Amino acid sequence: MISAATPDEPAEARYYTPLEGDTVRCGLCFRGCLIPEGERGFCSNRENRGGTLYTLVYNRPCALQVDPIEKEPMYHFLPGTRIYCVGTASCTFTCLHCHNWHMSQRTVEELRSYHLTPGQVVDQAEENDCAAISFTYNEPTVFYEYMYDVVLEAEERGLRTILHTNGSMAEEPLRAILGHVDGVTVDLKAFSEDFYDEVCGGGELEHVLGTLRTIREEGVWLEIVYLVIPTLNDDPDEIRAMCRWVRDELGPDVPVHFSRFSPSYRLTRLSPTPISTLEEAWSIAREAGLEYVTLGNVPGHVRNSTFCPECGATLIDRTHFQVNEMNMRDGSCRRCGLEVPGVWE
Repeated sequence: MISAATPDEPAEARYYTPLEGDTVRCGLCFRGCLIPEGERGFCSNRENRGGTLYTLVYNRPCALQVDPIEKEPMYHFLPGTRIYCVGTASCTFTCLHCHNWHMSQRTVEELRSYHLTPGQVVDQAEENDCAAISFTYNEPTVFYEYMYDVVLEAEERGLRTILHTNGSMAEEPLRAILGHVDGVTVDLKAFSEDFYDEVCGGGELEHVLGTLRTIREEGVWLEIVYLVIPTLNDDPDEIRAMCRWVRDELGPDVPVHFSRFSPSYRLTRLSPTPISTLEEAWSIAREAGLEYVTLGNVPGHVRNSTFCPECGATLIDRTHFQVNEMNMRDGSCRRCGLEVPGVWE
């Protein structure tokens, strides 16, 4: 049963360093916030009380929903199954185009929250016949402690977990959570530091790239989303450089999704991404050697499906978030036998 949030005592945060004068330094994300006593860090979810850092969103999700796993998007991980999605207030970025700004750009006090312990989250996932729990909607880094405990509970019960992140988590907590989760979708916002600084509110591209390398090193399933925004990150040369970096640093078999932008939050002046721009991005990626490239937010487009890079056969036929047909056997192409990377059972 899900109930309204109760005034539980906040839980002590992980990954912080006490300093002189009851000041603390948070070590959870790339920002490394220096937080004086009585104040909060950039994300507003972590508060210094007498030299101890607390998380204010433990047991307090504001979004709980059953979704198709394709919505993450995650296309090579248990296709056609359902996931139990969990999100809270706040974020480590302030992206001007955020579609979930009503959560990500709000504090826990500004939102209606629910009271759900880690065990109850797993109960809800099991009761809804979900194949995995997903930490999504806002940035999971800002509810790390809650996420971590849900992951451990799910692992104990044999339920998979995935997270959708902007790649801002610091390396130590990232490696710790990667030791338990089964898959990660990373939003690669752009391939320029200027975009991260100006559009994402001081994000750092190099840190995100380091996150991608770490996920790959740890052997956790990885997929990348690139939201193509007209005039801001749609330059063909930038997209080409990004694709070559993924090929060379992560491998050509990492799935890359180019998603269509629609006006939102503080970027309503821009138009939706032209379909031709997405198709050009798809062609650039394939020419760069990426093997699994799809288009998102364009229901009915042929490139929403997954094709075999060896023989061209349709591996997974999709319409938006719906899987229509699977043409694979034991994780391989049914036509040519090519082994397709992913989590299939």
